[in-house]
Amino acid sequence: MKRIGPRIILGILLILGGLLSLFDKLGFIRDASGIFWGFVFGVAGGLFMYIFLTNPSNWWAAFPAFTLLGLGIQSFLPEAFSEWGGLVFLGSIGLGFFAVYITSTERWWAIIPGGVLISLGIISVISEMSEGRETGGLLFIGLGITFLLVALLPSPIRMNWAYIPAGVLIIMGLLLGTPFFGLTEFVLPGVAIIGGILLIYFYFRKR
Repeated sequence: MKRIGPRIILGILLILGGLLSLFDKLGFIRDASGIFWGFVFGVAGGLFMYIFLTNPSNWWAAFPAFTLLGLGIQSFLPEAFSEWGGLVFLGSIGLGFFAVYITSTERWWAIIPGGVLISLGIISVISEMSEGRETGGLLFIGLGITFLLVALLPSPIRMNWAYIPAGVLIIMGLLLGTPFFGLTEFVLPGVAIIGGILLIYFYFRKR
């Protein structure tokens, strides 16, 4: 039995593309190009996913696998969910980085780009739904949570240093606020009240 070569796969894709284009012209389906490329990206992503899952040493295959699968899913999204396209694409790439980390905790560095990409994907959706309101605070919070994961998730060495950027970024994000509510008005008075209570407490404790 002969193996399926690249020419057979290319021939099938050409036939599928031609049929979809014909059906689009006849009015049977809409967005034939999106369906075609979604199918192509899905098949290519599935092949890389097979390489990744069958041999853990091929961890590099997770990057094209999740990226291509994300492109495939994005191509099939209906117009009603078009604002979710950024999250699907960026989030899928971010999941690829987390998959690389899962195969070996020695690759803890993959948590950082994975968290950043997923954060950007979430922000893109919130920005679309919140009618362009300020989302800078969300970016800092997402980055802070990413470094918090670096500190908390298993790794060959202790990552206690990651608590410092995590805390700083989360506090900056809270100060900048989110599109849902401005926390600046509440955080600064809260810090002042807590600081005053601590000063009084330590004064009487020394006495």
